[in-house]
Amino acid sequence: QTFEDNIRKNRTVISNWIKYAQWEESLKEIQRARSIYERALDVDYRNVTLWLKYAEMEMKNRQVNHARNIWDRAITTLPRVNQFWYKYTYMEEMLGNVAGSRQVFERWMEWQPEEQAWHSYINFELRYKEVDRARSIYERYILFTALVLVHPDVKNWIKYARFEEKHSYFAHARKVYERAVEFFGEEHMDEHLYVAFAKFEENQKEFERVRVIYKYALDRIPKQDAQNLFKNYTIFEKKFGDRRGIEDIIVSKRRFQYEEEVKANPHNYDAWFDYLRLVESDTDAETVREVYERAIANVPPIQEKRHWKRYIYLWINYALYEELEAKASSDNSGDAERTRQVYQACLELLPHKKFTFAKMWLLYAQFEIRQKNLPLARRALGTSIGKCPKNKLFKGYIELELQLREFDRCRKLYEKFLEFAPENCTSWIKFAELETILGDIDRARAIYELAIGQPRLDMPEVLWKSYIDFEIEQEEYEKTRNLYRRLLQRTQHVKVWISFAQFELSAGREERLPRCRQIYEEANKAMRSCEEKEERVMLLESWRSFEDEFGTDATKERIDKLMPEKIKKRRKLQAEDGSDAGWEEYYDYIFPEDTANQPNLKLLAMAKLWKKQQQESEAAAMDPDKDIDESQT
Repeated sequence: QTFEDNIRKNRTVISNWIKYAQWEESLKEIQRARSIYERALDVDYRNVTLWLKYAEMEMKNRQVNHARNIWDRAITTLPRVNQFWYKYTYMEEMLGNVAGSRQVFERWMEWQPEEQAWHSYINFELRYKEVDRARSIYERYILFTALVLVHPDVKNWIKYARFEEKHSYFAHARKVYERAVEFFGEEHMDEHLYVAFAKFEENQKEFERVRVIYKYALDRIPKQDAQNLFKNYTIFEKKFGDRRGIEDIIVSKRRFQYEEEVKANPHNYDAWFDYLRLVESDTDAETVREVYERAIANVPPIQEKRHWKRYIYLWINYALYEELEAKASSDNSGDAERTRQVYQACLELLPHKKFTFAKMWLLYAQFEIRQKNLPLARRALGTSIGKCPKNKLFKGYIELELQLREFDRCRKLYEKFLEFAPENCTSWIKFAELETILGDIDRARAIYELAIGQPRLDMPEVLWKSYIDFEIEQEEYEKTRNLYRRLLQRTQHVKVWISFAQFELSAGREERLPRCRQIYEEANKAMRSCEEKEERVMLLESWRSFEDEFGTDATKERIDKLMPEKIKKRRKLQAEDGSDAGWEEYYDYIFPEDTANQPNLKLLAMAKLWKKQQQESEAAAMDPDKDIDESQT
């Protein structure tokens, strides 16, 4: 009845309809909730949130056909709302209805949506290895951009060509680039298209084609718009062109400068970084490896972590170079093996008993995962935890196992983590959240109990708040009250009392107001002995806000009587050496209900009365009419 009254008062407030429907849904009255959503759509069929909530309700209750019907109506009514299409296609794909999802995408494409929609369709087809279908969509998309858009973007053509290259259709990729050059012509030339085309031909070892492309573009594109093009052409010619001899002179000069710098100070790691960037961009892999080996040979002489922070990045860059840049003479397995050797050599060099670098262990493990060698990755992380346990290592290992959905391993790792750092509140909370997600509520509660029982915690307030929020989420209100009581036995902080009162207010029962008021009463009594009067004032202000919203005239009057009087006082200051540093003014609070403060209040009242009498006597003395009357009498 309350919901119906709210709707009658203002039919256009859609949030009232949604709350009404969600309430009916919580009572398992799906048909009633459906009826409410339909009535709401009659009021405002353009409200996107309303359609989404309606469809989500049907999906949540496994009413697939109803959900399809709603999505169909939504995309028919509001075809330009992309969110409807995304959720519809996602639902069909999650149900395994690939053909149905494809059909929805096709209907979407008829509306000529934005770029992201086309790429979503392409990615959908690629997930099911439908390369030909993806190619067809790319063709339709670039045709759409050519016919509809005033200024088509070259990036779509480049993406199409890279798609063909990625799937080893090199002739198709070349054809796409050629069509793009022809389509844009000389009036709308873009350097990014020619750079991409040239790099493609470079990957295919077609060096003469690369040279022709660069020269063709440089002859036609204005110089101020072709900086990147010229830069890439220079790099290409350094690698393969006739200008090699000239460029070698320039590079040799710079190499000589860097050699002098590193010879003067072998531990100048910034100079090594600059030197390595130069040789990586210009020379072959063997030369680069030689410079890297010389650089990493300069181990910091002091085993203190701050001296190793720059040095360790030489190893990281070396490993990444071997994995990503170096070209092995035989096959890619050579690069992987060299990378593994670099990581292992670095980890053997580090003095783990004094310090370690969690970043290095994690990078090594991630490398092994990229090589699809999960046992080695786990072994590396297990070794790191055994040799030099650190919070970052535990977190990285747990994150890996979470991504692999190995929840039992996550539990074991959390147990070891908490044995290592039982004071780490974040770890306790994450462990409990994991168990909550897995649906093991009792285990999560037990973890929280263990956590709050620890003698030393780094952020106990965060832990207690998380535990309380967990119980509220489980709607265990009695357990939440017990938690607040236990917390108040440890601390009488004003924020805990206020939070407790607000919890009682939000519990949603008939006795919530008396309970909330009772908490404020208890808090006020407990805070009487508190030295921090500002905290007590904060409590009373919170109480007054509550009474202003929910209280009666009597309760409001009572809380007003409890509010303190703010007075200005002075106190003496002393310097650090004990000498007199003058006086300072500060504000103090006098609470009416404190019996200890009654003499102070009485004294203050007498002082005010005396001041008033003084002012009246002074006014009378300055009144000339009064003097005349007295003389006549």
